[in-house]
Amino acid sequence: MAVALFLVPLLFALAAMLMPAHRARPLLVPLGAAVHLGLVTLALGSEGEVSAWGGWLVLDKLGRVVLPLVSGLFFACSLYVPTYLRIRSGRPNRVFCSALLAFLGMMTLITLSHHLGLMWVALEANTLVSAPLLYFGQNSRSLEATWKYLLIGAVGIALALLGSFFLAYAALHAGRHGSLVVDDLVRDAPMLSRPWLHTAFVVLFVGYGTKMGLAPMHTWKPDAYGEAPGLVGALLAGGLTSCAFLALLRFYQILAAAGEGAFARDLMVVIGLLSMAVAGVFMARQRDYKRMLAYSSVEHMGILVLGMGIGGLAAFGALLHLVNNALTKGVMFMAAANIHRAYGHKTIDRVGGALRRVPASGALFLAGFFAITGSPPFGPFLSEFTILRGAVASGRYGVAAAFLVLLFVVFVGMGNTVLAVVQGKPPEDVRETGFHESVGTVGPALVLLLAVAVLGVWVPPALSLALQDAATFIEGVNP
Repeated sequence: MAVALFLVPLLFALAAMLMPAHRARPLLVPLGAAVHLGLVTLALGSEGEVSAWGGWLVLDKLGRVVLPLVSGLFFACSLYVPTYLRIRSGRPNRVFCSALLAFLGMMTLITLSHHLGLMWVALEANTLVSAPLLYFGQNSRSLEATWKYLLIGAVGIALALLGSFFLAYAALHAGRHGSLVVDDLVRDAPMLSRPWLHTAFVVLFVGYGTKMGLAPMHTWKPDAYGEAPGLVGALLAGGLTSCAFLALLRFYQILAAAGEGAFARDLMVVIGLLSMAVAGVFMARQRDYKRMLAYSSVEHMGILVLGMGIGGLAAFGALLHLVNNALTKGVMFMAAANIHRAYGHKTIDRVGGALRRVPASGALFLAGFFAITGSPPFGPFLSEFTILRGAVASGRYGVAAAFLVLLFVVFVGMGNTVLAVVQGKPPEDVRETGFHESVGTVGPALVLLLAVAVLGVWVPPALSLALQDAATFIEGVNP
């Protein structure tokens, strides 16, 4: 079962590459996504352990949160694919469809990997299959964004590899056999060399923090998100970053098992607040609404590591926010893609009155803004409030105050751009592009928005239990 979970999307990717029918090929993406989601559902319902390759692949308690999240998000985005590629019929779709399905396969492999070397390979492969998706626009800006993504990502992934070596050496230095299997490292954690363990975590934090887009390692995000197709932006902001966060939590789990969790938590609190502050500064007076979403992603990656850094109840809130952020980013990016198709521009001096020209997409973009900034009754409000409660309960009143101030700064800065896009009248000098909303372009985002709204008032018991189990599994403390 574990092997099938990541192998099936790769087989669909191969089928998409070999399929000669240009018009029918996009249908393989939602079909492959549906089969994968079905396999994930079966795996979650399995009574026995889902594992393979001698413990190198394991669907553990953390994976039981992240895997259905990325699979469900990908399925929602896949429903957008056939209509989107029909609109962009002038572009070849063979590589695009294949890369999308391979992207799903690699996200699945990252989630299942319990060998740090295999997880690193999966993350690097994910970076490579993302490149054709970013370059789909095939212009100078998308080329620049792709190269920046690859180069900065290469630096981050190289640091992650170096940190993995340091972690193995921490075991060898302590007289252990230097295994890179997570279960072995957690078991041997109390005996690992403390200086090498600290060094490994700092280097790994920078490496995988680059993949997440934490400040100040976030510089690839504005260009990549600004030039990528909307559904690709949704998968990067809600899928890839979630997998990178999972990778980071694997190493935090080892540090916590060694009794050095406080060292990691202090670092995460500082970087979390820094990411929120950087996002707030660059979001103020932001004219490009797709780049605005990139800085929103930087903010929410900061919220995730801040919650884990606070620990306890806030760790539970961070995992809940992981779910809410991914779903809400899907709403925002797909709505932004529709607005971009309707206007042909991404800056607020050329875009306005979206509620009039594309009313459904404009309404989704506006609702997504209120959701992602933590307004009730949407899910991010509940998860951010849980993180705030965790900070207060742990006596971190300064952190709680800074968290609230930065949330307000982001709300104001993001609101200026969003309201400029959706309100008023469409500019008279902007030509009609011929884009018309349809079920295929609006439906997937609407479904995700409804899910985010439900999570704001009711967290299903099964999800709540999975989040509690994952938080306990990572730090060994009941939230």
